[in-house]
Amino acid sequence: MTVLTKIGHYQDDKGNVILSSSTFNSGIKVVFKGNNNKLEIHREAVPSNVVVLFDCDNGTCIIGKNHFSGTIRVGLDCNVKIGAGVTCTSPAYISTAERSSVSIGNDVMIAGAVEIRSDDGHPIFDVVSRKRINFPKDIVVKNHVWLGASSKILGGTVLKEGCVVGIGSIVKGRFPNNCVVAGVPAKVVRRNIAWERPHLTLAPPFYKEDPDAIPLTPYWNLTVDDDPESDAG
Repeated sequence: MTVLTKIGHYQDDKGNVILSSSTFNSGIKVVFKGNNNKLEIHREAVPSNVVVLFDCDNGTCIIGKNHFSGTIRVGLDCNVKIGAGVTCTSPAYISTAERSSVSIGNDVMIAGAVEIRSDDGHPIFDVVSRKRINFPKDIVVKNHVWLGASSKILGGTVLKEGCVVGIGSIVKGRFPNNCVVAGVPAKVVRRNIAWERPHLTLAPPFYKEDPDAIPLTPYWNLTVDDDPESDAG
């Protein structure tokens, strides 16, 4: 096992590689337990309390120009990609196993205590058939999605652009753009919404009753329910 706390361009005799044109003296730790793993980190990334765990072989993790904070567990033949402009209120947790992937788009806002898990961590079997019943599934979080505090994003989830996930929600399924997803299990509770980053108490004006009071992103779109596999409800 190799543990690195000063992160820059790196390669070892087990085929593990770090690609970065900058050197990060703090904010990120990388653990290589296997072989042929690769971390790419943007030279302008601002990592904070980031731990990347390559538990197995042939894993890839890409961290874009963002302010990500949290633990990223990369399993066998797995891929994790975190896009530009991603922010975290407190450290998040991302887990992958058994050839699964997690893709987080640009301008995603991750609130406190969020977990994003393509896998369950342990196998579950049907006693009669002896077949495995909980294989990992990929997760896709598209651009400009807000993951509310303590929400859990589970394997097989697709959240399209402009979504908001309610606090404490457990999300599994495919959901359309520009909607509020909330509940246990989560379902669409409102369509045709748009959200913006300016904080209610930290960014003036301190009454934001009209969208003309703040800068707007390009993500103001009507919800389109065009996915035949959608769990929109």
